[in-house]
Amino acid sequence: MSVVWGVPYLLIKVAVRHLEPAVVVEGRTAIGALVLLPLALRRGQLRPLLSSWKPLLAYTVAELAIPWLLLSDAERRLPSSLSGLLVSTVPLIGVVLAALSGHQDRIDAKGILGLLVGLIGVGVLLGLDVGRGDLGSVGEVGVVAIGYATGPLLVSRYMHHLSSLALAAVTMALVAVGYLPFAIWQLPSKAPPGTAIASIVVLGVVCSALAFVAFFELIKEIGSTRATIITYVNPAIAVVLGVVWLGEPFKLATGIGFVLILGGSWVSTASGRGETRDTPRVGGTRPAPDE
Repeated sequence: MSVVWGVPYLLIKVAVRHLEPAVVVEGRTAIGALVLLPLALRRGQLRPLLSSWKPLLAYTVAELAIPWLLLSDAERRLPSSLSGLLVSTVPLIGVVLAALSGHQDRIDAKGILGLLVGLIGVGVLLGLDVGRGDLGSVGEVGVVAIGYATGPLLVSRYMHHLSSLALAAVTMALVAVGYLPFAIWQLPSKAPPGTAIASIVVLGVVCSALAFVAFFELIKEIGSTRATIITYVNPAIAVVLGVVWLGEPFKLATGIGFVLILGGSWVSTASGRGETRDTPRVGGTRPAPDE
C-alpha cells in the first residue's frame, strides 16, 4: 500500500500538465469503477451496501470526491514531492480525530509529543520550502489530509462488515457519475499525449481499483488509525520519484520536514501498534492459524 499510494503524486503531476483536475478525477474513478463493478455485481455484493448508504456517501465525499480534486489542483503548482510530504500528516490527524470521536482512548503524553514533533515538521516545510504564492495550494493539500484521515474512521466504525470490493466499486462509481458533467465541460480540445493517458490508466487500475480493495481489507484487519501508518513510506516514494523522474529539487527543508513528520507520526501512533485489531473481519470471523 505504501508503494502503490506513493506513486500517484508523480502520475497526477504528469496528468495535470495536460488535463484539468476534474478530467483526471473522472478518468481514474471511471476506470476503477469499470474494473470493479462487474466483479461486485457477479458476486452479488452490492445489495448489502444499501443499508449503509449514509456512511458510504460520507466516506465517498471525504476520501475521494473532495481530496482527489483538490490534490490534482494543488499539484498544478506544488512539486509532487512536497504534496506527498504534506499528506504524510494523515496519521497525526487520524490520531486526533480518533480521540475526538471516541474511537480510541485519549491521547497520552507520548501521543502529544508525537503530534508536536510532526507539527514542527510541517512548520519547517511551510516556512522554508513553500513560497507565499503556494499557500493556497498547501491549504488544499491540508484538506486532502483531513479527508484521508476521516475516511478510514468511517469505514472502521460503520462499514467494516461490508465487502471491500463492493465498497471500492460503488464509491468510485459515485464519484465518476458526479464528476462526469464537469469532466465533459473541461475536456481538452485535442488529445493529450500518451504519458498523460498512461498516467490516468495506471491511476485508475492500480492506484484506485486494486489499491482501495487492499486498503479496505487493511482497515478491517488492523483498524483505521494503524492503517494510515502506510503514509510513513508514501512521501519517501513520492520524493524519490519526483526528484528522479521530474527533476524536482530536494531541499534541506524537505529532508528535515520529512524526518520530523514521520518521526512524530511514528511516536503518536506507537501506542496502538501492539494491540489487536479494533474491527472484525468480514462476517465477524477470524482466519484459522494456518491461513
